[in-house]
Amino acid sequence: MLLKGKVWRFGDDIDTDAIIPARYLNTSDPAELARHVMEDADKDFPGKVKPGDLIVAGKNFGCGSSREHAPIAIKAAGMQAVIAKSFARIFYRNAFNIGLPIFESPEASERIREGDTVEIDADNGVIRNITTGESYTAKPIPPFMQELIAAGGLIEWTKNKIKGVAA
Repeated sequence: MLLKGKVWRFGDDIDTDAIIPARYLNTSDPAELARHVMEDADKDFPGKVKPGDLIVAGKNFGCGSSREHAPIAIKAAGMQAVIAKSFARIFYRNAFNIGLPIFESPEASERIREGDTVEIDADNGVIRNITTGESYTAKPIPPFMQELIAAGGLIEWTKNKIKGVAA
């Protein structure tokens, strides 16, 4: 899996309330959530982000409550992936459950700047900053987790497996 996009930068400890504010949790509609993604961290972000963009953040991205709304909002806004120094464990699992690729790379988190164009080789755990020519390592996404992403998340993966068994 190869991903390439423009970077939007955020700092440390971006919690799920910053990703999708609690006042919008009365809906589970991905399109509605996307309209408010990251607005408490950057009020203009929902209007600036384009499909195919990437988020690069500091440590503990996705801390706070365990809501799946946070990775759903990011994915529904068209973001291809999130790179961070580290992720809150529940966000990490929720991201893969809904099919959002995430990559832990302290070096990439520190060196990539907003507006850079980045390419991610998920199979090999290589992040290349096209803007600067630098390369960084990330934990490769294990094959099973890549299957979840390719299927669109755990629910779709499970549906496909059940169909395969029934066929």
